[in-house]
Amino acid sequence: MAEDWLGRVDGVNDRNQAAERSPEYLILFDSLCHMCSRLVQFVLKRDKQEKFYFAPLQSEIGQTILKAYGLPPHDWDSFVYLRKGKCLLKSTAALYVLKDLGGVWQLFYPFSLVPKVILDPVYDWVARNRYAWFGQRQSCLLPDKRMRQRFLE
Repeated sequence: MAEDWLGRVDGVNDRNQAAERSPEYLILFDSLCHMCSRLVQFVLKRDKQEKFYFAPLQSEIGQTILKAYGLPPHDWDSFVYLRKGKCLLKSTAALYVLKDLGGVWQLFYPFSLVPKVILDPVYDWVARNRYAWFGQRQSCLLPDKRMRQRFLE
């Protein structure tokens, strides 16, 4: 999948192209953030159907997708989830990932009924402080061989 995307990444400049060329479930994450990398590992461990794919926000693919959706390419404070061609951000993205994981994790989805004006400021507060609380990596997360195929870079 990664090679396929890389071969077609040139020329992706709008949402429709990005949506049609992306996996159905793609999580963009800050690969330099310990907390974000742990969250990716959390999803990998619980994704029994192996439907989630991942790309660092800092990667060429991540940057291309951010630009295609009109998002700032250097704002790595947002968790981005492309779900069946729709771009979800912040708390909405996190809640949909839990829903799509299924099992007990989908029990968190009703929190989506809480207005974003309440959830997103909490999300933003955590995002602003994540490096101080959890640390920052000097290099990107390197998945093991088995999981590497699920990372687009």
